[in-house]
Amino acid sequence: MTKIDIKNVLTLKRALEQAERGKYAIGSFSPRYTDMIPAILRAGEKTQSPIIVQISQKELDRYGITPFEFGEKFYQSMKEENITVPTVLHLDHTKDFQVIKDAIEAGFTSVMIDASEHPLDKNIDISAKAAEYAHAKGVSVEAELGKIGTTDFVETDNDEELYTNPDEALQFVNETKIDALAVSVGTAHGVYKVKEPTVDIERLKAIRANTPVHLVLHGGSGVPAELIQEAMKLPNGGVSKVNIATDLELSLLGALGREERMSNQECKDLPEDEKRKGQNAVEETVIDKIINFLTSEQHAKDFN
Repeated sequence: MTKIDIKNVLTLKRALEQAERGKYAIGSFSPRYTDMIPAILRAGEKTQSPIIVQISQKELDRYGITPFEFGEKFYQSMKEENITVPTVLHLDHTKDFQVIKDAIEAGFTSVMIDASEHPLDKNIDISAKAAEYAHAKGVSVEAELGKIGTTDFVETDNDEELYTNPDEALQFVNETKIDALAVSVGTAHGVYKVKEPTVDIERLKAIRANTPVHLVLHGGSGVPAELIQEAMKLPNGGVSKVNIATDLELSLLGALGREERMSNQECKDLPEDEKRKGQNAVEETVIDKIINFLTSEQHAKDFN
C-alpha cells in the first residue's frame, strides 16, 4: 500500500518542533480499534489542535490488526472526515524491526524503536540502526531510555533504577540520532491502581539540560493535568508529546456497558448505533484531554 499524499500529515519531528516552541504538548492517542481512528481525528479538527494517532506493536498483536490495515483506515479517515489540522501517524513501542519496516511502508510518518530492556550500549546500537533506516525514508524516530513501568503489576517500593539517567541521555541521543526521547520520570502505562502518578521535574530539567531532543511522556492516562503542564512549560522546552491510550479504551467500553476489551474485528462488527456511541465517547475524551490537559487547542494555526 502506498501512502496517500496529504500535506497536513507531518513527521513527528516537524510537529514537536512547533509544540515545544509553544510550550504545549501534542496528544499521541491510541484508538486501539481502527473504527475509533475517526473519533480522534474529529476531536483534533473540532478543537483545531494538532494530533498524533498511534498504535504499538503489542496493540497490533493483541487486537488483531496489521500496520497496513491501520494505515489504510487512518488515510481513509483523513480524507472522509476532511481533516485539515496537522496530524502524525505514529508507531508506538515496537521491538521487531520488520513491524517498523511494514509501518513505514504503510505510510506511518513516525516510528518508535523500544530497546530499553537492553543495556545502554545495545539500546544505542539497536536504536541507531532504526533511526538510520527510518530517516532514509523521511520518517521520524522515537526511542526510550530508562524503563517506563506498568501499573498492571504491583510496584516495588523504589523504582529509581528504572528512571532515565540524564548523563546517559546525552550519550544516547548523540549516538542514536533519534528525533524524540521517551523518558521515564515517574509515570506508568495502564490504570493507576497501586502507584500514584508522579513526574520528577528535577530529573526532567537535568535531561533537558543535557540534550535538545524532543521529550515524550508515556503513560499519560490518569496523570493530574497540573503535573503534565508543569512538565510542558520548562524554560528550555519541556515535554512536547504525551501518550494516551487507556483512557480512550475505558471511555469506549464504558459507553458500551462492557468491561472486557474486544478484538478489532468484534469492534468492527458492532451495530452502527453502538459503534457511533463508542466513537462519541472517545471523541469527548480526546477533546477533554486537548483542552484541559495538553493545552493544544487552537494551535493548529501555528503550522500555517
